[in-house]
Amino acid sequence: MESTEEYDEFLKKVERTIYLDNISPAVTEPVLKAAIDQFVSVTKVQFILAYLQPNGIHAALVEVENRKQAESLISELESVPFMIGGMPRPVRAKAARVEMFADRPRKPGRRIQCRWVTNRDPHYDVAMKTQKLVKKHAEEVAFLLEEQVKEEEQLAEMQSKTLSVNHNKLKLIEGISGEELRKLAQMYETDI
Repeated sequence: MESTEEYDEFLKKVERTIYLDNISPAVTEPVLKAAIDQFVSVTKVQFILAYLQPNGIHAALVEVENRKQAESLISELESVPFMIGGMPRPVRAKAARVEMFADRPRKPGRRIQCRWVTNRDPHYDVAMKTQKLVKKHAEEVAFLLEEQVKEEEQLAEMQSKTLSVNHNKLKLIEGISGEELRKLAQMYETDI
C-alpha cells in the first residue's frame, strides 16, 4: 500500500515539473533558478546527466509549486526568448515525463526482466545497430555542444565590447559641459 501512495505522490511531482532542453553547458543551478524565478516560483532544479556528452549536462528538470505554474511556464517559454546570464537561449520546454526521473519509485505491480544478448540471439544485429547509432549520436551532440560553447563565448565577448563602448560614450557625454553642449547643438542645428 505504501508503494502505491509513494508512486501517486511521485506522479503529482511529475505534473508540476518542466523539462528544459538545449541548456548551455555553462549554466549552473543558481543561474537557471534565477532565470526561471522571473516567471514562476521554483521548488527544485535537477540537471539530467548525459554521460555520453563531454560536459555531461544539457537538460534539466525544474519543479515548480503546482501544475498550473508548470503549464504557464511552458507556454511563456514558447513565446518569449529565454534569457540566461543576459544572453537569449533557444531553450525548449515541455512537460516532464515519468521516464525522465532517475530517482523515480518503482511502479506498483511492475517487474523488470533483463538478459544478455549473444551473437546467436535473433535480436543481436538490432542491438549492435542501436549501439552504433547511440555512439554516432553522442559524437554529433558533442560536436554541436562544442560549437554552441564557441558561439556563446563569441557572443559574450561581443556583449562585453559593446558594454565597454557604451560605458565610454556615457562617460564622454557626462564630461561635456553645458557650453560645449550648446555648441554641439548649434553645430547639428538642434535644440537642447
